Amino acid sequence: QVQLVESGGDLVQAGGSLTLACVGTGYGSSFAFRVMGWYRQPPGKQRELVSSITVRGATDYADRVKGRFTIYRDNAKNTVYLQMIDLKPEDTAVYYCNRVGSLSSLWNWGQGTQVTVSS
Repeated sequence: QVQLVESGGDLVQAGGSLTLACVGTGYGSSFAFRVMGWYRQPPGKQRELVSSITVRGATDYADRVKGRFTIYRDNAKNTVYLQMIDLKPEDTAVYYCNRVGSLSSLWNWGQGTQVTVSS
């Protein structure tokens, strides 16, 4: 079965840290050859891209998370990670991973993982 499975979300206090993981199962080697990203959807808002990583490890971040979030990947495990430090209440959202590209190129969304940051 082809799916993306996110994990690692939790309830933390402001200033805390979390590391999220996303495993792509059933994609075989294609996962390793895709630009992957972490997205988030805050309550009542649209889903947004917060970070991306190329096949060779080049990274990009939304301005609001620069310096606090780090994306990395382990292609041998078909896994992409998001390390988050100095979390803020505005980081509260459901976090998802997926390919980065046109809407038609995205894989089916996983269930996401909830991150809640209390003030």
